[in-house]
Amino acid sequence: MKILIADDDPQIVRALRITLTAKGYDVVTAADGARAIAAAIDHQPDLFLLDLGMPQLNGIEVIEGIRGWSQAPILVVSGRAGAADKVEALDAGADDYITKPFAVQELLARIRALTRRVPQDISAPIVHLGEVTIDLSAHSVVRVSADATSHIRLTPTEWQMIELLIRNPGKLVTRKTLLTSIWGTEHAEDTGYLRLYVSQLRKKLEADPSHPVHIITEPGMGYRLDGMLT
Repeated sequence: MKILIADDDPQIVRALRITLTAKGYDVVTAADGARAIAAAIDHQPDLFLLDLGMPQLNGIEVIEGIRGWSQAPILVVSGRAGAADKVEALDAGADDYITKPFAVQELLARIRALTRRVPQDISAPIVHLGEVTIDLSAHSVVRVSADATSHIRLTPTEWQMIELLIRNPGKLVTRKTLLTSIWGTEHAEDTGYLRLYVSQLRKKLEADPSHPVHIITEPGMGYRLDGMLT
């Protein structure tokens, strides 16, 4: 079980990392909201422990970014004890909320309760886009045609984008979700980024990039991936 701890307090992070590692969890850490999003995409944690008052992106923005493509449980660990803060976090997509200071045994109990809800079959889907097969677990893209097999190289940003689409098969992924998850909230309106990378992905993955049948544009809203998931 992999847990991502996102908190800008190094003492809290160190204490949680030691405690959770001793309990057998695989721990990944991030010191701010932007790094939390990046670590979430790179490491695909099974559960998130998030502070609300982080720099770069705050906890609510991180929750909203994660919920654009992942249903992994989110436990907010925050010094904010107000009801309004709890409601805002839960409405944004958090699953539970615990306030600092907290008892370690209570935190562990809440983690156990949340991990019982983790689906066992969503960690590494494989998607087929015509002749192209994308394997998230192997981090590979292969095109198999009648007379040749070729490996396709995706850049790190292209991987982030296609993974967000793969984890929402057939569903609209909004431009804001893509921009915020990959580049941060400061680029939430920079749709030029999306057009550039979508164009590059179509050239690599579509049989006819000028007439895409897999990476579909939803005008004015975002993008949708049509393919066969296994």
